[in-house]
Amino acid sequence: MMKEPQAVLDFWFKELKPAQWYEKSPALDQQIVERFGDLHAMAVAGELFHWRATPEGRVAELIILDQFSRNMFRDSPESFAYDGIALVLAQEAVRAGSLDHLGEFQQNLILMPYMHSESRIVHGEAVRLRKQYGLDLHWEQKHKEIIDRFGRYPHRNDILGRTSTAEELEFLKQPGSSF
Repeated sequence: MMKEPQAVLDFWFKELKPAQWYEKSPALDQQIVERFGDLHAMAVAGELFHWRATPEGRVAELIILDQFSRNMFRDSPESFAYDGIALVLAQEAVRAGSLDHLGEFQQNLILMPYMHSESRIVHGEAVRLRKQYGLDLHWEQKHKEIIDRFGRYPHRNDILGRTSTAEELEFLKQPGSSF
């Protein structure tokens, strides 16, 4: 039986504490694989399109593609492979007015693919949207500074097989250079 969006939302917003959302935890990563691996495959195949009928369903699909991908495929290129799909779905959610019907945590989840983008244009739009909705800008600005400086996230270079510049290597030695 297929899980509904509420199962994803309950897991993310009720079972987990916000501090767990972005920490590296092999046990949590494995739990996500076991509980939601089937939904991830369906989301990647575009089979959860019916979830987009509600703002909450959109949030659930984005959690799967944007957040669960990072847990399920940590430290591998596949952890970033679905960022483009997630960004397009997030842009579609914004265009559809979903942010107007959601609370702050869910609005942040809709905008997370913007933060994960390596596009200066997308980050400019993220700042505009965060200001428009009165959302915290701190982490978006930190991410945007890196994109403005390098045009990409240097901490992804090794994982993605990209060659780092000397400037990027120096930057990576600094605290807070990766997320």
